[in-house]
Amino acid sequence: MTGARLALDPARIRELFDLRSRVYDRMGGSFEEDPYPAFHRLRETGPVHEGTPGRLVGFEGTEAFQGLPFLELRHFSAFDFATCDAIVRDPETFSSRPPGGTDLALYDASMLSMDGERHRRYRALVQPSFLPKRARWWIENWIDTTVHALIDTFEANGRADLNVEFCAAIPLLTICGSFGISVEQALDIRAVVAANQGIDTFMQIVSPIITARREAPADDLISVLVRAEITEDGETHVLSDGEILAFAFLLLAAGSGTTWKQMGITLVAMLTHPEWVDAVRADPEVLKSVIEEGTRWMPTDPAFARFTTRDVTLHGVDIPAGAVVHPCFAAANRDPDRWERPDEFDPGRPPRPHLAFGNGPHVCLGMHVARAEIDTAVRALVARLPSLRLDPDAEPPRIIGMYERGPTAVPAVWD
Repeated sequence: MTGARLALDPARIRELFDLRSRVYDRMGGSFEEDPYPAFHRLRETGPVHEGTPGRLVGFEGTEAFQGLPFLELRHFSAFDFATCDAIVRDPETFSSRPPGGTDLALYDASMLSMDGERHRRYRALVQPSFLPKRARWWIENWIDTTVHALIDTFEANGRADLNVEFCAAIPLLTICGSFGISVEQALDIRAVVAANQGIDTFMQIVSPIITARREAPADDLISVLVRAEITEDGETHVLSDGEILAFAFLLLAAGSGTTWKQMGITLVAMLTHPEWVDAVRADPEVLKSVIEEGTRWMPTDPAFARFTTRDVTLHGVDIPAGAVVHPCFAAANRDPDRWERPDEFDPGRPPRPHLAFGNGPHVCLGMHVARAEIDTAVRALVARLPSLRLDPDAEPPRIIGMYERGPTAVPAVWD
């Protein structure tokens, strides 16, 4: 995917990333209410309550997603910054591994379900490839090419739904490109993911790449994993094909949908506050503050799940061992004890660390790559599309969803 511009089919892009699909509905996409007033009430009257974040704000849809299949367990949710931050910093009490594991082999073998020293060893294998100093590697090899290829498909039209026609494909093609997966294969993976059959197809595509990289490594992420060595129980070994597949599938699942929707949220925030489009056009470095404020103001993942390893009491609420605790990052990021005017989108506010990417040992591995994707994409849009603005003839965009929030559309026009 390096070098010449890619040729992408805009019709297929629109079809594959249709937000009206059943997959998105399963992730709470049918939830169209603004959860933040309820988050504020829960924080002020708690800030810890029994129940899932969705049920506590009135979401009536399925919650069998993002750590919520364990509905037979007791669930508790936290809504203030200090408690949420403390939860994710204490993996000994609030574990990432579900009691008894799961039925998903790739999940069970991935870093998501690891804690302690084992998690640190496995994370260290790929951490160097995701540090800020490696951002140029991602941008020059995969992100920049993808961004400009997508703009090529609609630049002459003068208008586009940037959410589907632009934001959606960038993270998928970036992470798949880093695995050595072709554009067509990446879109094939998206097609079967939309039919909820993505794991088998992913394994069929990636397994031959792993074999090839063992024989002849390249400058990509699979080659990093093939060369990696890990020491367990005093013995050093290279990763098995299954371990590499688990790594790769985790990175695809964790980064493709979330970065897409966070990019869309950033664009909605900018286009509805057009002074920030002008500010970025005048000084592209302003975009870093815009992106950071967008993730604080409206993180696409409002909550995550942790599992208690012992009885614990939070703010007077007794939580038994084996329960599920949900730190609600979206509510924490608007805690008025930490931010003035927390509901306002204001990139000019003094920067403070937030929880959009989590914290502690499981802080988002790909957060710097996600920032690089959003930064590269928005810079290119502003530079290539003069007078980029919200489409006045389109329905105003709304941000919807419960457990993976994103815009209904990002309708834009330009001269």
